Amino acid sequence: MSFDLTDEQRSFRDVMHDFVDQRVAPHAARYDREQVFPQESFDACVEMELPSLGVPEAYGGAGADMVTQAIMAEELARGCASTSVTILISKLGMLPIMNFASEEIKRTYLPRIATGEIQASYCLSEADAGSDVASLRCRAERDGDDYVLNGSKYWITNSGVSDTYTVFAKTDPGAGGRGISCFLVEKEWGVEFPKHEDKMGLRASPTGEVVFHDVRVPATHRIGEEGEGFKIAMHTLDRSRPTIGAQAVGIAQGAIDYAGTYMKGRKAFGAPISDLQGLRFMLADMAIRTEAARALVYRACSTIDAGDPDGSLSYLGAAAKAFASDTAMSVATDAVQLLGGYGFTKEFPVERFMRDAKITQIYEGTNQVQRIVVAKHLLK
Repeated sequence: MSFDLTDEQRSFRDVMHDFVDQRVAPHAARYDREQVFPQESFDACVEMELPSLGVPEAYGGAGADMVTQAIMAEELARGCASTSVTILISKLGMLPIMNFASEEIKRTYLPRIATGEIQASYCLSEADAGSDVASLRCRAERDGDDYVLNGSKYWITNSGVSDTYTVFAKTDPGAGGRGISCFLVEKEWGVEFPKHEDKMGLRASPTGEVVFHDVRVPATHRIGEEGEGFKIAMHTLDRSRPTIGAQAVGIAQGAIDYAGTYMKGRKAFGAPISDLQGLRFMLADMAIRTEAARALVYRACSTIDAGDPDGSLSYLGAAAKAFASDTAMSVATDAVQLLGGYGFTKEFPVERFMRDAKITQIYEGTNQVQRIVVAKHLLK
């Protein structure tokens, strides 16, 4: 099986590379410092019609293949990881809609996501239910033609910014994972956003608590049948984890690019430090690991495009996400080391790459959870 890029994908990568260098990367440090949503960068992405890539053509999107979407995520993260999240989170929030919602719901929301008119969030995690999804406590009770939603969600990306929230809640509290259902909730229905987190990384991507106090959700906005929420959540994460891997690859590549440029300009002992074999080998190892991560991400994405013919997507998605994010953390840390004292300052971007890399090992399932998924596949 070949994972070479097509001519069209290579051309798209070149366009994305130039776009990020000109319209996204120059703003990254400021948005990180100010901890505000990267509106200017997001608007530029909308001008490039990037939100449409993950939306099927039938609903106004470009219907791009997953490898192309991975290229987009990688290039955006190379310049600004927070900006990459602004595109990835709406795709995550809409994946349950694309795969399980009614035709009416799809036609109401997907075209607006594709144009960037609205954004979406994915509400699964709770204060005591992150990796252990079955223990979530958010409650949805049927009341006539509505469900009444009560509870809180934590660590929600784009909290308060997104217009819609894909929410997983218990409709049968005594049924464990089989008692979870999925709902599409609009912000204007009374959703509350009491606080945002002061985070180590992805500081321009708002993350916070989302609270529901007697929020009424039309039964038509239930996604799938009652009790299918856990299945929908896992189906969605299998198809989103490879793009987190792509984001991690982009962070690693950004760190490599900057460290290599710095090494050629920084002199020690009368010569550029790029002449020092020990440092050259560090940079080479950073690139080798990143290329391996990229190949694994592309393989997982290709499996999605092929419709998961042999049932290996859970395994490949988990492996790609874990390996790529571990690589990003290692590579970004080495980039800081290559810059020495300068790398430890906010004047240079490698410390931001290191801070941003860390979350890729945690969200959409910690890498410990990914290893459980991989081992389960191997030992079944």
